[in-house]
Amino acid sequence: MSTNREQVFPTRMTLGLMKSKLKGANQGHSLLKRKSEALTKRFRDITNRINESKHRMGTVMQTASFSLAEVTYAIGENIAYQVQESVSNARFKVGARQENVSGVYLPQFESSIDSGINDFKLTGLGRGGQQVNRAKNVYTKVVESLVQLASLQTAFIILDEVIKVTNRRVNAIEHVIIPRTENTIAYINSELDELDREEFYRLKKFQEMKQKKAAEPTTVNEQFDTDASTISSSQDLVTAEEDDVIF
Repeated sequence: MSTNREQVFPTRMTLGLMKSKLKGANQGHSLLKRKSEALTKRFRDITNRINESKHRMGTVMQTASFSLAEVTYAIGENIAYQVQESVSNARFKVGARQENVSGVYLPQFESSIDSGINDFKLTGLGRGGQQVNRAKNVYTKVVESLVQLASLQTAFIILDEVIKVTNRRVNAIEHVIIPRTENTIAYINSELDELDREEFYRLKKFQEMKQKKAAEPTTVNEQFDTDASTISSSQDLVTAEEDDVIF
């Protein structure tokens, strides 16, 4: 136990400090445990949402590929050049905000579409306009899905690191700090009990010595009274004998 405790001087003040430290450690352990459980729950929810988003992404990307093939077939292979020349302003924008989850700030990406901007209204005017509009809508869904997936994966990475750190703190408090503090409290209590026993023994011996000293004068006085009585009796006897001789 001596190697697994704090090196402190055993006093009642130190005992109070160690008890306060133990109380704080238990409260901190409880809070961190609840935080870890809340983060783990959110982590599992995000993991499930990532899996679902990836499954949907496969279907959406497949549809987008077919749509692009239709546009290429209807308009020609120079569709990429036409799109680049047509775009002047961003119609699809991505914003970011933060969500507080048990003290952890997770970034949330949100997509928005400016309906007032339509740079593709003349694309495919001669032919393939229907295919272009369908491809535009499909790729809009693709980008929205990518933004959602990026938000989930970013939160996944952050939560994974925070959960590991929180669990390490919980384990350190549970297996190191609390046992060490409890051992220190037990050591201080044992030392204080030993000091109390020694103090009680000293008081007991002091009381015995005090009683012994208080009894010694009484014995001397009694001995003095006895000797005085003996001397008085002897004097009376001598006086009586002298009276007999005179008679």
